[in-house]
Amino acid sequence: MENDCLFRHTLIKSLMARSFEGEEDAIYAIWEPLGTQVISIVGETGFDSLYARSLFLTHKYCPWYILASETLPATERFMEIKMNLESMTPAQFKEGSSLQLITFTDILASLIGEQLTLRILYSAWSTNILDIVGKERANE
Repeated sequence: MENDCLFRHTLIKSLMARSFEGEEDAIYAIWEPLGTQVISIVGETGFDSLYARSLFLTHKYCPWYILASETLPATERFMEIKMNLESMTPAQFKEGSSLQLITFTDILASLIGEQLTLRILYSAWSTNILDIVGKERANE
């Protein structure tokens, strides 16, 4: 089980590093499909609660990371990402975004289990994950 958690964290760090090689708005391409998959299981309110909690916990360790002042409608769900992107250095944004995504999946895994969380990640990021796993296996 611990190896699954470490695998998930490594996967997220690799995915985040790749997303920052190009355009930084690629973070939306990570959160939006993940949101779709999680919402299909826990609903919009459940997703919003998990997202807000992960944002709050991230802010504790990255105090520069902006918290939402209120619950946002679904159409503006990831507004904090845009606000953070505009207000931080790229290094701060990368650190905060990575921590928030890891925190989000940690909370999710504690609620629904590691295996189901990994399945959700595979469904959300299938193409990106296959690229990452393939490159990591080639480096072994």
